[in-house]
Amino acid sequence: MQYTHLGRSGLQVSRLCLGTMNFGPQTEESAAQAIMDSAHGAGINFFDTANVYGGTEHRGWTEEIIGRWFAKGGERRERTVLATKLYGTMTDRPNESKLSALNIRRALDASLKRLQTDYIDIYQFHHVDRNTPWDEIWQAIEVAVQQGKILYSGSSNLAGWHIAQAQEAATRRNYTGLISEQSIYNLLTRNVELEVIPAAQQYGLGIIPWSPLHGGLLGGVLKKERDGVRRLEGRAAETLRNHHDQIREYEDFAEELGHEPGDVALAWLLHQPAVTAPIIGPRTQEQLDAAVRALDVPLNEDALKRLDAIFPGHRTAPEDYAW
Repeated sequence: MQYTHLGRSGLQVSRLCLGTMNFGPQTEESAAQAIMDSAHGAGINFFDTANVYGGTEHRGWTEEIIGRWFAKGGERRERTVLATKLYGTMTDRPNESKLSALNIRRALDASLKRLQTDYIDIYQFHHVDRNTPWDEIWQAIEVAVQQGKILYSGSSNLAGWHIAQAQEAATRRNYTGLISEQSIYNLLTRNVELEVIPAAQQYGLGIIPWSPLHGGLLGGVLKKERDGVRRLEGRAAETLRNHHDQIREYEDFAEELGHEPGDVALAWLLHQPAVTAPIIGPRTQEQLDAAVRALDVPLNEDALKRLDAIFPGHRTAPEDYAW
């Protein structure tokens, strides 16, 4: 396993992050715990979750599964860099969502209880809260740090100017601010290259891409359809129709390289500026094993240029739209 620092922090994390969103609703508990054990066995020390994971009828379910896994001992907690998130609505009561100081306090304590731990390594804002000032957010986070309940702060789904706003507010308070940003980022969806990645580089945030295979569209979907393994419906099927020629060319190129398409997609992300660790969300042991293979996929300059030709990206702002 390869390790790197998360953003400008001294925290070392694996170059793959285990996403746990499927644990509970799609992956039953014993299988989820086996996947987490296998992730540790492969050297993955970086796990990501959120307080709302588990579905609308059982929010917090995923954190509970992880907590029971930690409780089994064997230094499972000590070997894990744990990231969770808050923002989403947990109940229909006021002040049980978003980033008010009150919800930060309540949500953090509830996550700690479900996770059966006394601290969270990276506490992340799942979305921007336009109605809560950053000074209030940072004051609440500073208190949690002083209490020893969290070590670092991160964000998810922020725009570049949100990152700048957050970091400038933190600087005024002599606080570290954010060390990471989770964004959707893959060969098909490269909008973060416009302003989010430049902002992350400027302020020293590590990018943690979610949906690295774009819901499976970059994981060999055409081959799977030909083999009768998978058939897409709804929005995914529409996206495939709109990008059919690109994806076919991509799968053909992956075959030229001698690697599976999903491995190439993950390896490409690991070559992108500011990217720390793509989030992999395996539902099965086989999917975990496949993701780990990506670390051994070499992509030279010619291969990277070919992928850019198939899936054109963005030059950084303002160059992409100013001239």
